[in-house]
Amino acid sequence: MLQQNLSQKLLQKLSPQQIQLMKLLQIPTASLDERIKEELEVNPALEDGLYESKSTDPFADFCSSPVKDNDEEYESSESADTTTSTSDDMDFSDYLMDDDIASYKLRDDHSDNSDDDNKSIPIPISITFHESLMQQLGMLKLSSRSYQIIAQIIGSIDDDGYLRRDLEAIVDDLAFGQNIVTDSSEIENLLKLVQSFDPPGVGARDLQECLLIQLRRKKNALKDHRSVAIAETILENCFDEFAKKHYDKLLRVLGLSNDDLKDAIQEVLKLNPKPGSTYSASLEPENYIIPDFIIHNNNGELQLSLNSKNAPDLRISDSYRDMMREYSRAKVKTRQQKETLMFIKQKIDAARWFIDAIKQRQATMLRTMSAMLSYQHDYFLTGDETCLRPMILKDIADVTGLDISTVSRVANSKYVQTEFGTFKLKSFFSESLQTESGEEVSTREVKKILSDFMEKENKRKPLSDQKLTEMLMSKGYNIARRTVAKYREQLGVPVARLRKKI
Repeated sequence: MLQQNLSQKLLQKLSPQQIQLMKLLQIPTASLDERIKEELEVNPALEDGLYESKSTDPFADFCSSPVKDNDEEYESSESADTTTSTSDDMDFSDYLMDDDIASYKLRDDHSDNSDDDNKSIPIPISITFHESLMQQLGMLKLSSRSYQIIAQIIGSIDDDGYLRRDLEAIVDDLAFGQNIVTDSSEIENLLKLVQSFDPPGVGARDLQECLLIQLRRKKNALKDHRSVAIAETILENCFDEFAKKHYDKLLRVLGLSNDDLKDAIQEVLKLNPKPGSTYSASLEPENYIIPDFIIHNNNGELQLSLNSKNAPDLRISDSYRDMMREYSRAKVKTRQQKETLMFIKQKIDAARWFIDAIKQRQATMLRTMSAMLSYQHDYFLTGDETCLRPMILKDIADVTGLDISTVSRVANSKYVQTEFGTFKLKSFFSESLQTESGEEVSTREVKKILSDFMEKENKRKPLSDQKLTEMLMSKGYNIARRTVAKYREQLGVPVARLRKKI
């Protein structure tokens, strides 16, 4: 049975403009240009002040198809009537004022407009790793069958230079894909031919084989090279002990002196564990970090500024303004003219919202970074990590009056350039740790002290986690051994046994 009743609900909904701002806020400077280009593509009413409009007729897309905007289609007579009545009642004077639709120049007039900001990063053109292997294959005199099999092997080698695919699987690939019947022994023989290609070590099935291929080629070239021969023996017969740095066992089993073992280890360290990486690294453009903020120390006074790329020169198209003025002057408007006016209004509104969102993005970023600069003033002034104060998102949210999620969006994807390096904002947030004296210190400070301990340790007798814990406690940091192990792993430092050197 149907019933009617009254109920109250408290809902919090974000407007499209707020959603747009949140999305823009989390975009780093490196990606902002691309986002602006996307908006320029979809909204012809928005123009970049640095470039001319791409289309002489801003309504080419409007006239070629029914008007569509915000998923609304003017297809039926009913929707057309609605549009007509809406446009009749609407005052378009706000859209015709020159002061309102004039250029929205967001860039600082005193900013540095050097060409450096607009320079693109050149990408070198060279052959890929697999193309190099195929070129070397083409220089050999082989039968068609052998050529096809080796080509299949090369195609199965990964970007690091390893053949991690099982030989039986390659046999199946050749049978089903190229109708070539072979076996693993033939594949093994032809694989040895691939392993003679450059770079040395290519085609190996594991790290041990990769290093041995390189050592054997080096030994054949040098002849009577004692340290290379010893290194080959170690890798061939005692690889596990070598990998785990059980040097005492190696000295005992192989009857080596400390100097012999040290020379052999140096030979292994010269080898390339990923022979294919030299090609892939040269082809990939480097990931340059573009700072969002710049902090300059002017005689002890810290000055904060936004990267100029965060202030694009955006404006509303003059063509759209002129077209609206022309249509609005008509005393009698046709259905097409009324739809055109609505189309113009929607596009100009979208352009205004986007420009306003860019402005709010700049203001929010500066507001957040200014609070962080004030909170960590001593660190940004000296660069000493021990001056870092414990700081969480809520601390900055309380100072700025922003929501924690907003501060998080700024911190997660933005970088700041200082006189002692460029850092991600997120790295300045850390939990607090209480010392024996009751003082709260940042966990990052503890990690810095821990890192200093390990850098100065005796490499022949590295400090264990327990010893590191005791050293920290002697300095007043009450911390558990498991926490020390966690911080060591976060610093990317292996356990003491793997840090040991001869």
